[in-house]
Amino acid sequence: MASDLFVDLTTPNGKKYSQPRGLFINNEFVKSKSGETISSINPSDETEICSVYGAGPEDVDAAVEAARKAFKDPSWRDMDSTARGDLMYKFSQLLEENKEILASIETWDNGKPYQVSLNDDMGEVVGTIKYYAGWANKIHGQVIDTSPAKLAYTIREPLGVCAQIIPWNFPLAMAAWKLGPALCTGNTVVLKAAEQTPLSILYLATLVKEAGFPPGVVNIINGYGRTAGAALAQHLDVDKIAFTGSTATGKEIMKMASVNMKNITLETGGKSPLVIFDDCDLDQAIKWAHVGIMYNQGQVCTATSRILVQEGVYDKFIEGFKDYVAKTSVVDDPFKDETFQGPQVTKTQYERVLSYIESGKSEGAKLVAGGEAFKNVGGKGFFIAPTIFTGVKDSMKIYREEVFGPFVVIGSFKTEEEAIERANDSTYGLGAAVFTQDITKGHRLARLIEAGMVWINSSNDSDIRVPFGGVKQSGIGRELGEAGLEAYTNKKAVHVNLGSRL
Repeated sequence: MASDLFVDLTTPNGKKYSQPRGLFINNEFVKSKSGETISSINPSDETEICSVYGAGPEDVDAAVEAARKAFKDPSWRDMDSTARGDLMYKFSQLLEENKEILASIETWDNGKPYQVSLNDDMGEVVGTIKYYAGWANKIHGQVIDTSPAKLAYTIREPLGVCAQIIPWNFPLAMAAWKLGPALCTGNTVVLKAAEQTPLSILYLATLVKEAGFPPGVVNIINGYGRTAGAALAQHLDVDKIAFTGSTATGKEIMKMASVNMKNITLETGGKSPLVIFDDCDLDQAIKWAHVGIMYNQGQVCTATSRILVQEGVYDKFIEGFKDYVAKTSVVDDPFKDETFQGPQVTKTQYERVLSYIESGKSEGAKLVAGGEAFKNVGGKGFFIAPTIFTGVKDSMKIYREEVFGPFVVIGSFKTEEEAIERANDSTYGLGAAVFTQDITKGHRLARLIEAGMVWINSSNDSDIRVPFGGVKQSGIGRELGEAGLEAYTNKKAVHVNLGSRL
């Protein structure tokens, strides 16, 4: 292995490995044509882990060309669907075998607790690839009965070259969500890692080759969104773009993709409500509300970051929630087993959250917990104390905008009608949670709240078998489950004349 394309590293928990630095194109790691590199920073202590090559437009061209060639190659195009499933299953086994090193790299580069990376994220990565491996030989069209003079049927065909842009909050999981359905339906892929967290994805690329995918089927590049991401979105030989990230970036990608009317899937921002009624199981509401916003440092697109509590239990909820957060949200080194919350992913994100804290104070919301940088982990790193604002008005910036941190706003309501109106008073519509022991009320609100997903008596417990996605400015299309396949296939109609004569 060329020394400038790999670097030998040891993770903070003692895992020795060879970190790829190059762009993974045509099953090989290569330098970027410009030679430009991007530094990857450990958010726990602000030191550089290593630098990796950053793709420019010319590198994107090379990756797309490799993907197009692979898409046309019979070794992939005409592969037996069961064989394709077997290949994906082998990939899932390699991911399982390498889960400890992948989780270690993820935590080092991203800052999330190692136990989350290993048990939650890697479990989801392996499970998602395995789930879609099972779909590979079950994708079929249908015969549509018209008349004896015609045979009409449909074929589910792959779209072609799919560009996939993943975020930094769940790098490995979001890669799996996108690779799974794209590959099992016979597409080829150019996947761009987030420039903030490229390391685990580049290591995953080594397993793509080891699994036996033909060259060019999966290409993985790192690069800045404004250069590599924009080049993918505007590329005339890319047939589809799938993006997970901010709403603002999603809008830009949508504009760029219009150049050749690419098929598009967007999963963007959220400001999801969690509505707690007087008749709820309050202990469960407190615990799920904590998971709903504080998990993964609050860096979750579906985070239930707006809590609305009915007046009858408002004071009790505030008291119980504040105590539970203080007890449970242990902020510390992400490689310690007892750590619940690590650092924010970057200095930029850290400063963004701190700026929203200042905004909440200036707008007159009541700060009841946190509200400051957390400096008890060696004095370095992008750690923030879990932050709770109460008495929040719907007009406040902290109520309306996505903060993406361990930061929650809480308000009260009187009636069910008020709760629905305020839950829906948002440009976003990704997730929502409802806590009530009246199951009829729970189902009623699930229909009336404007969101792609509603949890009744839980929060953020998504499942790889169930569609995931939003409405309004939270995105277009769905990922996961059978619905995730629809985003990666065209339904072609074939008409066979069996008797009509002119």
